[in-house]
Amino acid sequence: MDIKKEKDKLIITNSQDFNVIQTLNCGQIFRFVVDGDTAVVYSKDKYAKLLWNSNTIQILTEDVDYFYKFFDLDRDYAQIKDVLRKDEFLKSAVDYGSGIRIINNDAYEIIISFIISANNNIKRIKNSIEYLCSHYGKNMGMYYAFPTLEELKKVSIQDYRNAGLGYRAEQMFDTVQTLTDEDIESLKKKNKDEQFKFLLSLKGVGEKVANCIMLFGLGVKDVFPVDTWINKVYNNLTNTNTTDRKKITKELTDRYKDLSGFAQQYFFYYYRDNNLK
Repeated sequence: MDIKKEKDKLIITNSQDFNVIQTLNCGQIFRFVVDGDTAVVYSKDKYAKLLWNSNTIQILTEDVDYFYKFFDLDRDYAQIKDVLRKDEFLKSAVDYGSGIRIINNDAYEIIISFIISANNNIKRIKNSIEYLCSHYGKNMGMYYAFPTLEELKKVSIQDYRNAGLGYRAEQMFDTVQTLTDEDIESLKKKNKDEQFKFLLSLKGVGEKVANCIMLFGLGVKDVFPVDTWINKVYNNLTNTNTTDRKKITKELTDRYKDLSGFAQQYFFYYYRDNNLK
């Protein structure tokens, strides 16, 4: 994959290691719109427009360096896939989702987004996030920024209910009121165990959501978020019928180690997209 960085765009050729649709549709991001071979992606107060064909992707943005890191363009995914394909259970999933890249999103935005995502469907998650952006985020002209923590501290429990958060409204209110910008900056500097412990202290954050936040917002790759689809993956791998997600998380992380987050995304996308049992 070849990347050319210009003032207001990134041009990616030989783009076999980056499929925009696969990357956006594997459950790690909710603020995006796809229209044919064009997509618009939002993060914080920034946006990028992506255009692609069979061999080239253009990322048009005023924040080139931000989206270079956002789409993990420094990482050699061809090498990662070569390693993971050696696992007989994972090879088909890697081949199927070979263009997935793990997004490096803003930690605070990921915390809020994944609290909303718990036991929820994609359409409702996206609608709730868009509601919060359009009602409480800064108007950027053509779109609204993700609301800052200071802006969300002014939001009531009823406001969250109006945004469609349901039972998550009180959890979100509590977390927003207790969380500080200093907490988030400090979180980035903690080790994996400390990050996990802190995230679990937030209302609305369970183990799966904590692992998602670490993977997509804190750059921790040796985690394995377990949901219904990954539970199915594990039971197929082991020919069992367990629902013990602590056990599943530990065994899959032990199996894939530093590449656990990548393995999780390939498995998740493959099983969910094909509705495998």
